[in-house]
Amino acid sequence: MDASHHVADDGTGTRGDSFRVGADDFELDGRPVRLLSGALHYFRVHEAQWGHRLAMLRAMGLNCVETYVPWNLHEPRPGELHDVTALGRFLDAAHAAGLWAIVRPGPYICAEWDNGGLPHWLTAEVGGRVRTRDADYLAHVERWFARLLPQVVSRQHDRGGPVIMVQVENEYGSYGSDQVYLRHLADLLTAHGITAELCTSDGPEDHMLTGGSVPGVLATVNFGSAARDGFATLRRHRPKGPLMCMEFWCGWFDHWGAEPVLRDPADAAAALREILDCGASVNLYMAHGGTNFAGWAGANRADGTAPDGTPLGGSLHDGALQPDITSYDYDAPIDERGHPTEKFWLFREILAAHTDGPLPEVPPAPAALAAPATTRLTDRVPLDTVADALGTPETEHAVPPTFEQLGVDRGLVRYTLDLPGPREPYPLTVRGLRDRATVYVDGARAGLLTEATPTLPAPVPGPARVTLWTESLGRVNYGPRLGETKGVTEGVLHERQYVHGVRAVGLPLGAFDSADAVRALPANPSAPGRAGLYRGTLDVRGPGDAALELPGWGRGFAWINGFCLGRYWDVGPQHALYVPGPVLREGANEVWVLEVEGEVGEGVVRLG
Repeated sequence: MDASHHVADDGTGTRGDSFRVGADDFELDGRPVRLLSGALHYFRVHEAQWGHRLAMLRAMGLNCVETYVPWNLHEPRPGELHDVTALGRFLDAAHAAGLWAIVRPGPYICAEWDNGGLPHWLTAEVGGRVRTRDADYLAHVERWFARLLPQVVSRQHDRGGPVIMVQVENEYGSYGSDQVYLRHLADLLTAHGITAELCTSDGPEDHMLTGGSVPGVLATVNFGSAARDGFATLRRHRPKGPLMCMEFWCGWFDHWGAEPVLRDPADAAAALREILDCGASVNLYMAHGGTNFAGWAGANRADGTAPDGTPLGGSLHDGALQPDITSYDYDAPIDERGHPTEKFWLFREILAAHTDGPLPEVPPAPAALAAPATTRLTDRVPLDTVADALGTPETEHAVPPTFEQLGVDRGLVRYTLDLPGPREPYPLTVRGLRDRATVYVDGARAGLLTEATPTLPAPVPGPARVTLWTESLGRVNYGPRLGETKGVTEGVLHERQYVHGVRAVGLPLGAFDSADAVRALPANPSAPGRAGLYRGTLDVRGPGDAALELPGWGRGFAWINGFCLGRYWDVGPQHALYVPGPVLREGANEVWVLEVEGEVGEGVVRLG
């Protein structure tokens, strides 16, 4: 059923129809309706392209769009709000496109997003009490919801808007069992004016459904296959009510340094057909994935289990860090550039049988870059100069402060310490390193350290000055390690002795938001093989969607015209960064590349 067919104003500013959770089905004016929804996150798509992506959902046969809300994006520091109205603008765009909307405001969202959407300052404060009934944690949630929820309340279906459902938390049964907390969140949503139907979503397992559902609130399940089994498990817990797969995983996300994960389109289509044959509603996760712009990609901890579920030396999701790539293409039916894939056409054929009337025509693809452009970045600003000019003021500490203590959400921290001497060469080890550090001894690069390899390959004599450039590769977004801190979380050892007296400077990615400040940095001719901020211009003819390639570069971040495209890394599997057409302009376009590893080749960047 087409959401756009049910807009009836009775003259009072409210809708004349009603959406509700019935005994067996979703109902509109007492008539059964099926939700055919697709996930599309407004924060992963350039705003100028929202309309096109929403039209693509309609053309695929969907009548609803679902989105998360990332708290950390909108409140980067306590009380400092950033563009909260973006959610409202997106919901307005969904309404204009003729789509209903499901909003999942968290406060935790997972979403392969940094820290699962929770602000770094929040998890640093409350630690393991996050996502519980803890009074301090809930006080922050209540303040956040008071600021956020007005964007939803005024756009609810009973007020003439698109919002038909709001989710309580997210997959809570995969994390905890605090029913007091879940009930409090549900009551909080209602107290702030949410009259739309409430729901929860969890994996179709007994412990997840008992831990994550709320009595009296619709429970939905998440899976990628075996719909009949999943719904049978749900029915054991909820004998009545509509069946819905809130996350049908039709694709998957990718990690840096790993092979891309792809799902056969025919297999995904068969799984979708099974869901619909069960008489259930569905939300495609993802319908269109988009991009983790500005370094917001999250990370996972490896699941240390054998295929039969036997633990392999550690807790679940407590293994090696697996950082997510910048692209969130997700092998979705609508790809990162907004183009239909084979999966799109198969899904469209299946969904067409469950909609009223013919489907809309597929909108034309966004304009592509008319001609490739190449340049060599010839100006370089050393990392130290960038940090001293744009970073936090240098402070001295007894032990290394974490990123959270320095107020750094995404970016780098420079630690400087002096080894006393004279002393013979001893091993230098960084304990509790998260996630990666390039080490310099008396100005010369001495090695690259990670969690798995925290000791320099060669011993270091004293006296010596040691500098560690540390980088967060994304905070964990799922599992028991949620909220873990970044940077040097324990200390630096010389032999078995801790080195005390550490100076630290934070360089958040947000420091690059001021183009004037970046342009004012003094630059020198580029020096291949050196870390730093490289700058130049690309001459563009015929702006449009493009990809930025960085052949020979190592790892870092890239900007065009002040817009942060995200992280690049030569380990793959991603080898180019998506550039939305609206970011580019005819003629000269500013390019900045912050190279962290110090591998720049010839300094060439290519737009194609």
